[in-house]
Amino acid sequence: MAKEKNPRRVGDNEARAKLRMIRISPIKLNMVAQLIRGKKVDKALADLEFSHKRISGDVKKVLESAIANAENNHGLDIDSLIVSEAYVGKNFVMKRFRARARGRGARILKPFSELTIVVREQDEEVVPAPEKKAPKKTEEKSEKKADKKAAPKKAEKTKEEAA
Repeated sequence: MAKEKNPRRVGDNEARAKLRMIRISPIKLNMVAQLIRGKKVDKALADLEFSHKRISGDVKKVLESAIANAENNHGLDIDSLIVSEAYVGKNFVMKRFRARARGRGARILKPFSELTIVVREQDEEVVPAPEKKAPKKTEEKSEKKADKKAAPKKAEKTKEEAA
């Protein structure tokens, strides 16, 4: 009796790569992850190549690993891949102390993070349909103003008729 195969955690047209124990704050790592979300992989690689952030080199390695997983393990076309997800998680925090004045100690936190990148094969270019424009508000306002101007005149006429 063989053990059942684990189900895939991502879709048939997706591949993922994960890097754990990255020595950087999750907030700082998320700034770099935001840089590549939703982009084509070649554009995302170029952005990471020329980014001035220290961690962008590690993020680039994870993205290259996800691309390699897509090509070798799942047979996806690398020219049509986009970065569908890039999310950051917290890992453990090293706690250290630093000597301070008058015999006190200050706590220093050294956080670790983990990064997961999911790439998806895009079937064809999806061009969003042009949205219908709503009527201009200036036309609506001018109609309302005209109605307001006409309303007081009617009230004046009724006062004159009553007298």
